[in-house]
Amino acid sequence: MKIFRLHETQRLPIALDEAWRYFSSPANLEEITPPKLNLAVTNELPETMHAGMIITYRVRPLLGIPLNWVTEITHVVEGRYFVDEQRFGPYRFWHHQHHFEAIEGGVRMDDIVHYALPLGPLSGPVNRLIVKKELDGIFRFRKEVLERKFGRAG
Repeated sequence: MKIFRLHETQRLPIALDEAWRYFSSPANLEEITPPKLNLAVTNELPETMHAGMIITYRVRPLLGIPLNWVTEITHVVEGRYFVDEQRFGPYRFWHHQHHFEAIEGGVRMDDIVHYALPLGPLSGPVNRLIVKKELDGIFRFRKEVLERKFGRAG
């Protein structure tokens, strides 16, 4: 199984606690996801994220075909990082770390995603031609939305 890695960094001119409140709330995921994915959270969620929390989504990642996606929040260190892992969905493996660090003038956020595709030897070419571009586009959209909402850290 080939595991791919994606690392994105964004700096925002907001306090660490504000960033943590926003990003640790799954209710905000729809706002920072491109509309073409039609992402919708489909289960009731508590106000506070915690390890062991299950989040279910309906998403249309490719050709408008609807898929169910189930993730579990596996690790939470308040104000520093949390991890979501796919339990059921379009990837063979999905491990997404969300890191937060107070910096001068705001907060630095790092997303580190390790993922694998369920395509055996075709995973490399399909990732290079389709999946990596789609993921890059999702994170580009997210950066634009967050800069409009919070501004850009200098």
